[in-house]
Amino acid sequence: MQAEAQTDSTSQTSNADKASTERIIVTGSRRNDRTVSESTVPIDIIRVEDMVSTGQLEMSQVLSTLVPSFNYPQATITDGTDHARPAVLRGLAPDHTLVLINGKRRHSSALLNLNGSVGRGSSAVDLNNIPTSAIKSIEILRDGAAAQYGSDAIAGVINIILKDGEGGNLSATYGKYDSQMAGVPQLTNIDIDANGNLVFTTGDDRRVNDGAISTIAGNYGLAVGDRAFLNLSFESRNRQPTNRSGFDPRENYARDANGDLDDRELTFDRYNHRFGKADIEDMALFYNFGWDLANDLKIYSFGSYAEREGLSGGFYRRANDSRNVPSIYPDGFLPKIGSDVQDHSLTLGLKGETSDWNWDLSVVRGKNDFAFSVHDSLNTSLGASSPTDFENGSLIYAQTVANFTADTAVDWGFEEEVFVFLGAEYRHENYEITQGEEASYITMLDANGNPVGPGGAQVLSGFSPESVVDRSRHNVALFVEFDTNLSPVFNMALAGRYEDYSDFGSTFTSKLAARYAVTDNFALRGAISTGFRAPSLAQTSYKSIATVFENGIPREVGHFPVDDPAAITLGATTLEAEESVNGTFGFVYELDAFNLTLDAYHIEIEDRIVLSENLQGPAVVAILQAAGELNVQSARYFTNAIDTETQGIDVVATYDADLDDFGEISLSMALNFNDTEVTKLKENPPELQSLGDSYQVFADREIKRFEQGTPKNKYNLAAIYSLEDLSVTLRATRYGEVVDPGSTADTDEVLAAKWITDLDVGYQLTEQLSIAVGANNLFDQYPQDTVSNIGNSTFNQIFPYSGFSSYGIDGRFIYARIAYSF
Repeated sequence: MQAEAQTDSTSQTSNADKASTERIIVTGSRRNDRTVSESTVPIDIIRVEDMVSTGQLEMSQVLSTLVPSFNYPQATITDGTDHARPAVLRGLAPDHTLVLINGKRRHSSALLNLNGSVGRGSSAVDLNNIPTSAIKSIEILRDGAAAQYGSDAIAGVINIILKDGEGGNLSATYGKYDSQMAGVPQLTNIDIDANGNLVFTTGDDRRVNDGAISTIAGNYGLAVGDRAFLNLSFESRNRQPTNRSGFDPRENYARDANGDLDDRELTFDRYNHRFGKADIEDMALFYNFGWDLANDLKIYSFGSYAEREGLSGGFYRRANDSRNVPSIYPDGFLPKIGSDVQDHSLTLGLKGETSDWNWDLSVVRGKNDFAFSVHDSLNTSLGASSPTDFENGSLIYAQTVANFTADTAVDWGFEEEVFVFLGAEYRHENYEITQGEEASYITMLDANGNPVGPGGAQVLSGFSPESVVDRSRHNVALFVEFDTNLSPVFNMALAGRYEDYSDFGSTFTSKLAARYAVTDNFALRGAISTGFRAPSLAQTSYKSIATVFENGIPREVGHFPVDDPAAITLGATTLEAEESVNGTFGFVYELDAFNLTLDAYHIEIEDRIVLSENLQGPAVVAILQAAGELNVQSARYFTNAIDTETQGIDVVATYDADLDDFGEISLSMALNFNDTEVTKLKENPPELQSLGDSYQVFADREIKRFEQGTPKNKYNLAAIYSLEDLSVTLRATRYGEVVDPGSTADTDEVLAAKWITDLDVGYQLTEQLSIAVGANNLFDQYPQDTVSNIGNSTFNQIFPYSGFSSYGIDGRFIYARIAYSF
C-alpha cells in the first residue's frame, strides 16, 4: 500500500503491484530506508510514465501539470525571460526552490529576470535544460529544508533522479497550436473616414495555426563489465514561435504637409508584433555512471551539456518613431532579442563504508553561459551607418561544490538506534558580465555633448565597459542530522546547519520534524524549521539598460547594483540574507487502494530581496544624468524591502480500482490553497523621501505581484484508464484567479479562474512500439482579453492577453507521439 503525498504519480500502478512499489525516498530525510508514507514531511514522487502522459514537452510545464503548488506562468516580451521562464513553488520566488540532481546541488541560470513577470528579480535553475528522457523519477519536497540542504530551500526541494537501468528507448513527438483567439477579432479591412483618420473593420475571432514543436529523445543504458553501468540520454527540440498579437491601430507613417495620411497606411501589415512563445532550438545530453570497486567502494559520475538558441520579439518601432532611421527601415522595424545559451555540469564522487560509517565525497562543477544578441534593429545615434545586428555580451554563472557526508547508527537507548548524519560543504561561485560590441551600447554625442539620438541597440542595449563584472564568493557549511523512533509509533528528526559566506557573514538554521502513527492507517506529521537565502551574485552585481513595458508604454530602464553611484544616490544599501520560519502540519491516511494526505503550511520570510520600483520622474532623471546615465528614463535596484507571510493547504487523494475484465482506473485529486501577504514594508530611503511622496522604492504594484500574481488556489484532477494495450489519461486543472497589476487599480487586469482540460490516448502496438495522440488545453481556453479595455492603452489592442496567465496564452495544442523501446 501507498500513502504518498503526491499528485497522480502512482496512479498507473496496478493494484496487484501496490505492495511491491512502495517507493524509497532520498529527499527530505538523510536516511536511506524511508518510504514516502513514513516521511515526516510532504513529498511528491513523479515517475517518467506520468511525465510522458502529460503531453508537455518542457520540464517546467510537466511539473505545473502534475503538482498543484507548482506554477509556471509564461510571460512574453520580457527580454531573456522569454527564453528561460522561471517557475514558482507555493507562490514564493523561483529562487526559493532548491534543485538537486541525484541529490547534488544544481547550478542556477545566469539570467536575471528583470521585467514585469512572475519571478521578477530572481535567477533560478533552468529546469528546461533537463530532458525528461534522462529522468527516472522526481521527488518534490514541499517544506523548508535550508537546515538540510542550504540556501534557496525555503519553499522546498526538487530532486531529479537520473535513470540507471539497462535497455533503451527512442521517441518522437510532433505538435502544433490550433486555436481561435477568444475576444480578439481578425482585421478584415482598413479605410480612411471622412475626417481623414484610419478606420478598421473586424470579423470573427482570429484563427491561428502555428508554434509547431518537434522533439526527438532517447535513452540507452548498458552494463560495463560486471560491476559498472552507463546510462546515456539525449533530447533535441525545435519550437517555432507563436503569435497572439492583435492588430496595431496606430499610424505608422508621418502625415504629409497637408496633414493627410500616407497611402501606405492602407497596405501596412498591422500584425507587426510577435506576442507569444519565442523561437527556440534546444539540445541536451546527459550521462549517469556508476562503478562498484572492491572493498565497498563505488565511483559515480553524472553530467550534462545543453545548448539553446532563442529568438523573441520586442516592441515594434514605427516608421515615424524617433528611434527609427527611415533610410534603414522605411516601414519601421521589429527588433528581436537572440540568445545563445550553453550549459554544462559535471559531478564526480566516491562513496564507501569504513567501520560502521557510510561516507560520500563529491565535487560538482556547473556553468551557465547566457549570451545575448539583437537582430533586425539599429543604434539610432549612429544614424544610417548603424549595423542591424549586434552582439550584446554574456551573463555567466559558475558554481563549484565540494561535499563530504558520513552517516551511521548509534545506540543511545531509544526504541531503535539513532541515525546520525554529518557533513561539510564548500561552495565557490562566480558571476560575470562580458562586454558587448561597441555599437550595441555606445551613444554618439553632438558637438555640444548632447546625444544625437537614443543610443545602444534598440530593444536591448549591450553591456558596456561600465557593466562588466567578474565577482566571486565562497561559503563553507557544517551540518548534522539525527533521526530515530522514540517509540514504535513516534519518529523524530532534528537537523542543524551552520554556513559562513565570504561576502555577508554567517547563519545557523535548524529543523525539527516528527511523525506519530495514531493507527496502522492514520498518522500525523509536522515540521518546523528556520531557513535563509543568500543574495545571489547576480542580484548584487548586475547592471544593464533595457526597454520595459509599463502600462502599455515602452521606456528605457536602467538596472544598477547596490554599490553603483546612481543606486546609492537613490537610496540603495548593501543586501542582507533573507531569513525564514517554516511550519508544516498534516496527516496521512491510507486504506487499501485509497490514499489521502493533507498538509497545512505557514512560511514567514524577513528581509525579502526584491527589485525596486522603476523609479522615474524629473528628479530621478536629474540624478541619473548627474551620475552619467544620460539616456536612462528610470532606474531600479535590489533591496531588502519587505517581509512576507505565506500560508496554505495541500490536499492529495488517490484511488485505484481493478475493473476486472473492463480494465483498471486510477483517480487522483490534488488541491492547493495558497495565500501570500506582505506583512511589512520597510521605510522609504531618506534619499527618495526627500524627493516627495510620489517616489517610493516599493509600492502597491509590486506588492500586488507578490500577493496576487500567482493563483490562490489550484486543483489538479486526473483519471487514467487502461484496458489491455489501450490507455487514456484525462486531466482537468483549475487555475485560480490571478491579478496582473498595473500602476493603479484602474489598470489592473483580473484573470478569472479557468479549467484547462488535457487528454492523452495511447496504444501499445507491439511489445516495443507504442503511439499516442493528445491535446493540451483541449477546449481552447484563453484568459480574458484586453481588447475591450482599449481605453487604457493602445497596447491593450496589440497585446490582448496577460502574460501572468498561469496556463499560457497560446490556446489548444494538438500532438502525436511514437516511442520504441529496446
